[in-house]
Amino acid sequence: MPESRIRLEIADRVARLTLDRPAQMNAIDPPFWRELDDILATLQRDAPARALVLDATGKHFCAGMSLDAFSSSIALDDSSAAARANIAPMLADMQRTLDRLAELRMPVLAAIQGGCVGGGVDLVCAADMRYCSRDAFFCVQEINIGMAADLGTLQRLPKLIPEGIARELAYTGRRLPAERAHALGLVNEVFDDAGALLAGVMQVAREIAAKPPVAVWASKQAIDYARDHSVADGLRQMGWLQSGLWDTSAVAEAIRARAQKREPSFPDLVPLRYFTDAADAPSRADTDSDPARRS
Repeated sequence: MPESRIRLEIADRVARLTLDRPAQMNAIDPPFWRELDDILATLQRDAPARALVLDATGKHFCAGMSLDAFSSSIALDDSSAAARANIAPMLADMQRTLDRLAELRMPVLAAIQGGCVGGGVDLVCAADMRYCSRDAFFCVQEINIGMAADLGTLQRLPKLIPEGIARELAYTGRRLPAERAHALGLVNEVFDDAGALLAGVMQVAREIAAKPPVAVWASKQAIDYARDHSVADGLRQMGWLQSGLWDTSAVAEAIRARAQKREPSFPDLVPLRYFTDAADAPSRADTDSDPARRS
């Protein structure tokens, strides 16, 4: 059985996804990407938790793409126009994994210690919130190895910090230290060390998990939409969201729990079911045998 690169634990309605190759500084390779994609697909489908904490073992959060990946069988091939035509679909396939992270039906909280480099920045930019330890730093490393970042940093980072700072980081490959990242709004809070970081982030995640999941999901949808649209469009979308997701029973339960000085109880999100999951979906042979179709 291949070595697992990621550890997933779920407790108290909080999922914790831990990058777990400290000796390799949690560098990203193809098996890591496959594991991550499978885990995110399961979290999205089954909604077994109400918040996801993304953290890592070892001194550094993530050293970025493993250099082995650049010499592997999937390395980008620029030997001909026909070969270069395959680059965009390959990148789109990788980008979809980070889209899965960004689009999860639960908030994603990244807990970052040490270096967050290259692909690690792509990863945390797709989270809802970022927190870090005092020794953390961020680096758009791709420019330092002769390429442009291509998995989401250049698209997401300018929406998280001032555009001029994002450009400086992308063009120079300089390190952005924790305190500066906090001042710019890239991270919500800086903790003294990795232990305090994880404890603080898990506390925020548990607070989120205690809220009604449908309302949290609606809030995430509204904020994501507002980021890319005008205020008028966002308000219109909010009306659609509220009309589709309004839950009087959740509001009543929250008010009751407050009056009774207890924790409220809200139902979990329902697991997703796709059209292709249907066991009784008709086959083409079945539909072709329909006399009405043959007439």
